[in-house]
Parts: sequence; C-alpha cells; structure tokens
Amino acid sequence: MNPHILIIGAGFAGVWSALSAARLLDLAKRGDIHISVLAPQAELRIRPRFYEADVHTMKAPLGELFEAVGVNFIQGHAQSIDADARSVTYIDANGQTRQLGYERLVLAAGSQVARPAVPGLDQHSFDVDQMESAVKLEQHLTDLASLPASPARNTVVVCGGGFTGIETATEMPARLRAVLGEQANIRVIVIDRGAQVGAALGAGITPAIVAASQHAGVQWLTNASVIAVDAGGVTLDNGEYIASKTVIWTAGVKASPLTAQIAGERDAQGRLRVDEHLKVIGQQHIYATGDVAWAAVDDLGNHALMTCQHAIPMGRHSGNNAMADLLGEAPVVYRQPKYVTCLDLGDWGAAFSEGWERELKLQGDEGKQLKRQINSVWIYPPEADRSKALAAADPMIAIV
Repeated sequence: MNPHILIIGAGFAGVWSALSAARLLDLAKRGDIHISVLAPQAELRIRPRFYEADVHTMKAPLGELFEAVGVNFIQGHAQSIDADARSVTYIDANGQTRQLGYERLVLAAGSQVARPAVPGLDQHSFDVDQMESAVKLEQHLTDLASLPASPARNTVVVCGGGFTGIETATEMPARLRAVLGEQANIRVIVIDRGAQVGAALGAGITPAIVAASQHAGVQWLTNASVIAVDAGGVTLDNGEYIASKTVIWTAGVKASPLTAQIAGERDAQGRLRVDEHLKVIGQQHIYATGDVAWAAVDDLGNHALMTCQHAIPMGRHSGNNAMADLLGEAPVVYRQPKYVTCLDLGDWGAAFSEGWERELKLQGDEGKQLKRQINSVWIYPPEADRSKALAAADPMIAIV
C-alpha cells in the first residue's frame, strides 16, 4: 500500500497543509504518496467573517480544488486518534464507523468557543464560533421583528471584549436596525473583565475601539463578569440584571478536543506544543498546525495566535514538512516574526496595527478598505487551477 498523509480538518490550516504537501510531491515528480483530507464538508468556512450578516454565504467549495491538485477528500467526523497504531477512527457521511491508517498525520482540527460552567449559558446564549451557530443567531435576530417592542427584545449583550466580541458588537447595531427598523431604540452592551474598553487588544488600538463604540452607540461594562444567563437576560457579578433576548458568548477559545488524544505538552488553550517544523514534540509521525498548535513564531517568546493570519502559513509549513518527512527531504523552519491586526469596527471603519504592541497604522475608512480586501480576497483559497494552487502553497512565500 502506498504511504499516506492524512490531514484532519478543512479549515485554513488543513487546506493549506493539503496544498503544500501536494506541491512538494509534485516537485519531487512522485505519485506514490497519497494525501487525504478528512472533514465534515468539502468547503472552507470563512470563520473570521461569522460576525457579519448572510453567514450562510461565507464558504468556499474545495472539491474541484482538491481534485485539481490530487488530494483525496473524505467526508466524516474524526472521533479518535491512535498514535501507536497510526490510525484514525471516524464517522462517515452515512453514520458508519470507519478507520483510516496513515504514515504521517497532520492535525488541523481547529478550535471552538470555550464555554465555562455559567448557569444557563448553554441553554440561553448564542455564539459566532461555527457556521451553524452563527446562522442560528442570524435567524434569531430576524425573528426578533415578530416580537413586541421591549427593552429585552432591543438589547444585545456581548459577553467578552476581545477580537471577536468587538467585531460582533460594533457590527450589531446595523444588523439590528436592518431587522427592527432605523427608529428602534436598540442597545448593544459589551460585558468585559478588563479594566478598560478594549483592554485585551492593548493601548495602541484602544482609541479606535473607543471611537467606533461611541459612533455605533455600543456600551461597555468593564471590570464585570456574567455569572448567570436565563431566558430573559444576564446577571452580572455585581448583582445587576440586564434584560436581553440576545446574549452572545465570545469570551475564550480552546483547541479541538482531539488534541487530548495525543501525548504531548499543551498550553492553557489545549494546543499541542510543536517544534520549529510543526511536528508535535514527542511524536514521530504527527504534526499539529493552525489552532491546535502551540508554535513559536520568532525567537523572542511570541507564539502563533488562533487566527487565519497564522493558520495559513502554518498550513503551508506543516503539509510541506509532513511530505518532506516521507520523501527524505529537509524540512523548512516555521517562523512568522511580523504580526499585524486588522479589526473591523462596524460603520466607523476598521483599525489596522503592526507589531505585538499593536501600533496603529490605519483607521476609519482606510482601515475598512484593507479589512474588506482581507475578508473578501486574501483569506479565500486559490482557484481550482493546479499550477496556480501549488505555487500559492510554497512555504517560502513571504508572510506577515
């Protein structure tokens, strides 16, 4: 049987791992190594855009692309990983339990919102973490128009003032008015543990967040936590109750639970520690990439974040290195010292910063133009053209 590289996940890291592995195989003029992607659907879901409206459109088909580069797609949900036997158990599209063997495994299973044990949170809150949950939120917002006007109907509470919370909150006033009318007395509130507005993103970008929040009418309650959620609203740690029919949880994220099935060191988010080639430390046949990888981006102590900014180049490196391992070629070192932030801030615009200290470079309309370019072009996969797709998967492409 021919050697097999199995990639779990068809997110940003998984797609680019597959393309990069196919690229190196093509350069070696070999056809005896199989590359497979195991995922629930043959589409890249554009998760960074799930705070927007029309969520169901935010996906890119992968079938023709994979076919063009010789990657086999397997529809299913990975259930367990046996590192000793080099096998993965999964549930296929028909609900049957099956197994796949591999010579090299690339774990690109992504992450999910972290939901703490807050009473009522699971039953009475929404999120924009996955397409299904973001679509559920969108339908709920549409359905608000059928309810009689009330403070609870017109109030959205966003729990968490990090990147996702800010983008969700500053976009929400326009989304609500599209449903409830321009004259509706709406209220959007961000509940955040930080001491000040936008504390999670640092001082450099805070003025833009403050300006955008004021422009949109978004209210921040800082130094506050949600301790309970019910059908009518949220209770804060100071005893305050906020009536709301729409509570959105954005506070925290954790790596796929599949990481727990692989022996290795993990960080607080459950990501597996990897070496400079993205191989899981302590494992000979398993690579981790994207949101499941605890990877150094430089020699200064900075590590990749759970963003497509890091997942795309990490995918290019992990797929290349898994293939290089089987071909007996030298791996490439993953380093991504440049870090940027482009934060969507609703109608006000966007804020673009550079560096880990987030030095503000563009804001307002200029920032918005760049954000639209990123969201609509840069993060989408290449077209189903073999030569173009393989060229785009080169791990040595300059990256930010």
